[in-house]
Amino acid sequence: MSKIVTLGEIMLRLSTPLHKRFIQSEQFNATYAGAEANVAVSLANYGYDAYFVSKVPNNLIGKSAINQLRQYGVNTDYVSNGGDRLGVYYLETGASMRPSKVIYDRAHSSFSKATIDDFDFDEIFKDCTWFHFSGITPALSDSVAKLTERALQKAKAMDITVSVDLNYRKALWTREKAQKTMIPLMQYVDVCIGNEEDIKDVLGYTPKDTDITQAKIDIDGYKDVFKTICEAFDFRYVVSTLRESYSASDNGWRALLYDGESFYTSKKYDIRIVDRVGGGDSFTAGLIHGLLTKDTQDALEFAVAASALKHTIHGDFNLVSEEEVNALVNGDASGRVKR
Repeated sequence: MSKIVTLGEIMLRLSTPLHKRFIQSEQFNATYAGAEANVAVSLANYGYDAYFVSKVPNNLIGKSAINQLRQYGVNTDYVSNGGDRLGVYYLETGASMRPSKVIYDRAHSSFSKATIDDFDFDEIFKDCTWFHFSGITPALSDSVAKLTERALQKAKAMDITVSVDLNYRKALWTREKAQKTMIPLMQYVDVCIGNEEDIKDVLGYTPKDTDITQAKIDIDGYKDVFKTICEAFDFRYVVSTLRESYSASDNGWRALLYDGESFYTSKKYDIRIVDRVGGGDSFTAGLIHGLLTKDTQDALEFAVAASALKHTIHGDFNLVSEEEVNALVNGDASGRVKR
């Protein structure tokens, strides 16, 4: 299948078991994760030649991170080695009305010190169909922001479809710097993905009459914003997941897509959450697969179903097959044992 490239940082994820609080836990579950790495794993599961581009330290932790990606079929030939450390994030998984909490320890990571000289994008993008990045990547440092811009320029020059998940992280930068950095990059983007907070924080537009903390979503408010930013940035598609947060344990989950002419709304799933981290990345991967292989409505339905399933899996990676997603799309949400 098609070659798809993602660019970003992979980190060590240390999460408390059994919904324990940080202060309670005497141990952590260790896995590896990162927005673009998560997307690559899902796409590899769907049969794509998924390439992850990054920089990791030349030590056993860096090698372990890369080995986990390879375990799930991701190609890591373009991962550079260097620097001193792999970024870390700590996760305390919430329950009921207690929210999950994330603490980052990623300053001075190998990838945050990456430069344009670490990568040959002519080689990386050879025979590539799609390039994906997130707003987390240019937020890591000024040098990585320049690296991201170079990658986007090369992708556009080679007529590669580009998608972005806006993914604003206030722990990494301010709204002002996010907008100053990200808005100029939108000229290279074909598919823009972001929830209501990301659209506001990164692009400066706010859907009306929406408050996710009160599980209140006004579709018409989204439609107005989608039309505006589609015209402003000449996107081919604008897409948002619509999360209704009843509690940390139970969410409503659907999505909205605008293609410049028509709006598409997906089926809604009410999900009991096992692990929501990586849910947006699983949506992105499902959408990329859908847009490459299906009509628009079916692409959106596949993406939402894939991400609904991710919420039932521990860890950031969405370890489901295309067949499992299709079964949910086709109405099998019973959860019955498969024998």
